[in-house]
Amino acid sequence: MSNSGVFDVNDIRYLMDYQQWSGVGTLELIQTQSVSGVSAVDFTSIKESKYDIHFLTWEDFDYSYDGTRLIMQFYESGVLETASVYQYATQHGDSGGTFSEQKSTGDSDLRIGGGTGNDTNEKANGYVYIYNAGNSSKYTFITTQNLDFQNTVFRFEFGGGVLPQASTVDGFKLKMHDTGTFSGTASLYGIKAY
Repeated sequence: MSNSGVFDVNDIRYLMDYQQWSGVGTLELIQTQSVSGVSAVDFTSIKESKYDIHFLTWEDFDYSYDGTRLIMQFYESGVLETASVYQYATQHGDSGGTFSEQKSTGDSDLRIGGGTGNDTNEKANGYVYIYNAGNSSKYTFITTQNLDFQNTVFRFEFGGGVLPQASTVDGFKLKMHDTGTFSGTASLYGIKAY
């Protein structure tokens, strides 16, 4: 019997009973934070037991310090991991034709955004997917993409990283790699899975 791709009422009811209809694979907003002049943003109620995948966005982040970059750290069972245990690899490029890679096998944070300027309209926008945060038997992985503008040059950065230790990650921190503050809006979503 071939699959026509059309669901009848009984098919839909069956899928709804098993929570596999409407909403599976969709985003559910957990929290949005609009901040001004802060050194960090914490998400500590991430519903890690409900979601296998999280999606975190930042919009129009405006940095007080020229050339700094956005980083992420994880809370493990309520304790912020700051040791040099994170690993990441990213690719960076700009409209001037400069390309490079950034990488580390032992850093105190995950690189999720490139350096941006602090002049008017020099803002950063991007997102990060976080996988397995609430699963104490798995490593927590990320993939990320960031767009920004610095010194009249458009820039991009994309890549991924990992906290290579099995633990329950129950929170995320966004902050500047260097000193300084930022303003903007960050939103955290959970992604429903089967």
